Amino acid sequence: MRKILYIAGVLSLLLSCSGKDDPTAYKWRDSWVDPSGGKESEDPETPGEDPENPSTPEIKGKPRYVWVDAAASFRYYANDAAYIEEDCARIAKMGFTDIIVDVRPTSGDVLFKSAVAPACTKVAAWVGGNYKFVERTATFDYLAAFIAAGHKAGLRVNAAINTMVGGYHSSIGDVGMVYDQPDKKNWCAVDNLSSGLTNAMDDSDTGPRFLDPANPQVQEFLLTLLGELASYEGLDGIVLDRCRYDDYGLDAGYTDAAKAAFTEYLGTEPKKWPVIDRGKTSLSSPNTLERNWLTFRCKTIHAFVKKAAETVHSVNPDVRFGVYVGAWFSEYYTSGVNWSSEKYDLKANESSYKWASDAYQKTGFADLLDFIFLGAYAGTDGVHGSWEWSMEGFAKLGEKRLCGVVPFAAGPDIGNASGFTEGHQEALIPDIVNTMLSSADGLFIFDLCHIRMYDYWDAFESAINAYLNTL
Repeated sequence: MRKILYIAGVLSLLLSCSGKDDPTAYKWRDSWVDPSGGKESEDPETPGEDPENPSTPEIKGKPRYVWVDAAASFRYYANDAAYIEEDCARIAKMGFTDIIVDVRPTSGDVLFKSAVAPACTKVAAWVGGNYKFVERTATFDYLAAFIAAGHKAGLRVNAAINTMVGGYHSSIGDVGMVYDQPDKKNWCAVDNLSSGLTNAMDDSDTGPRFLDPANPQVQEFLLTLLGELASYEGLDGIVLDRCRYDDYGLDAGYTDAAKAAFTEYLGTEPKKWPVIDRGKTSLSSPNTLERNWLTFRCKTIHAFVKKAAETVHSVNPDVRFGVYVGAWFSEYYTSGVNWSSEKYDLKANESSYKWASDAYQKTGFADLLDFIFLGAYAGTDGVHGSWEWSMEGFAKLGEKRLCGVVPFAAGPDIGNASGFTEGHQEALIPDIVNTMLSSADGLFIFDLCHIRMYDYWDAFESAINAYLNTL
């Protein structure tokens, strides 16, 4: 239940991050310029970097990552590469070593050069007291600008994509690939709702329109995108976000393509479809068909992650490949994901996985990755502990579940989680930094927009410098 409530909170990210229409957000600049009237970089392709001698950032201590959500920062960066360069300098000054730049928002359009995906030209955001579309009219290469600016500042630059999504439905209109290309409707998720089996494009609820992970055309399209991304000069890493089933959890995944693939997996047509009764949020003792369905969904995601890793490394073996996941592992099977190591004994160590078969055990995909990010999204009263829904517990349990096969960074959502929504948490930041860096292989902070909104620049700089002084 806490996961479901948390996801509902995260869906407000665009509102919470974009709602602070505050010109003092860039008070450390000599002057503030409204991004909607900003100017393009004089060299839009690779501002600030010599392509013949790209920078190689060096790392002291454990890595420190900050996520840069595309939609939440769109009004700053979409039309002004100068903001990108200045924020990268500020991020480096705080002591972060890496940025994770979202280059495929939930609309499914992209902020990098692609021959197969449409360019992202607008997102819905809360600006000046109104929910409206923020448009991008600039033509400079968004990702290339981040790579150049990041390297100039001494940061490593990792690109993230919202993976199994293709559009966004909002109160002010629809945006994204599946709406621009109606023939892609059969690519969309089908969920078991109160109205029956419902295609995502026919769902009246606002939010991302998920794609069907079991659809071979969806997978082929996404693998092509990842190949294009891996070819970017100077890119340090690629991270998959939302590489999972729809937000409807156990009610998600009932497409024709999934039924055909599940039938092949079983060797016979399933006796019940949908497999799981609508509205369940967990399964403590699934029957044989339900166990097979849970395994099939995780097997589908595992197979895609394996192909994605192979695609990225075949294009550029030096680009690190990873995935972001929610650290609430005890519930994550409801999203069709097993992010543990295949070596991790689920039945012996997890009370909520007593039903897991040997086949399910093999769906763990951690062994396929170069790095992984755990959203340790506990509230302000949960920095310490040994259980899920404490930041420290998330990290320590994550270490156990990953079995040392992949380095992981963990950390909080400092804007949407309980206690963070009103800001004023500067005093807690040193404890968060120290706890995460002592409990995980790296620090992960979501999101830059919240650092800006609540003016946490100095708090993070002081906390990370204190950590570095102990090395």
